[in-house]
Parts: sequence; C-alpha cells; structure tokens
Amino acid sequence: MHTHPVLHLPWRILVGTAGTVIILAGLVMMVAPGPGVAAVILGLVVLSTEFSWARRLVRPARIWFRRAERLGLRMRAEAMRRYRARRELRRKRPTG
Repeated sequence: MHTHPVLHLPWRILVGTAGTVIILAGLVMMVAPGPGVAAVILGLVVLSTEFSWARRLVRPARIWFRRAERLGLRMRAEAMRRYRARRELRRKRPTG
C-alpha cells in the first residue's frame, strides 16, 4: 500500500478510521463492562502502523509489556522450580 501512490491516502484513512473506532469503543468500555484499557491500547497500536505520533504514544506501552512478559516468564520458571522440588520431596518420602 505504501508504494502505490493512489492507494496510500485511502489506506491511511482506513487505518485512521479503524484505529479511532477501536479507541472510542475502548473509551465506552471504560464506563461500561469490558476491556477498555486494552481496547484503547489496541487502537493506538493500529494507528501506530501509519502515524508517527501514535508510535510515540505506544512505545511506553510496548516497553511495559516486554517488562511484564519477562516478569511473567521468571515467575513461571520459579513456580515450576518449586513444583518440581515439592514433587521430588514427595517421591523421596517413605510410605509406611
């Protein structure tokens, strides 16, 4: 789409409209039941594919997500380590 001069503007309008609709739905979901913050971030991610201002807004969320992902992986590894240790203790325990 970016290389074709005729389709570039309609594509940006389509992406802008879709991103805006998702953000507005997220704002509504902040008041009504639903994943409002997630929808707003998703709308900004959609907009960031075409607009640099949205890319700058999304960058901190991406950094936060990567940190949260690493934390989750560390917590999972620790939980699995504890689970294996408990399982090993149960195996070694004499039954009687």
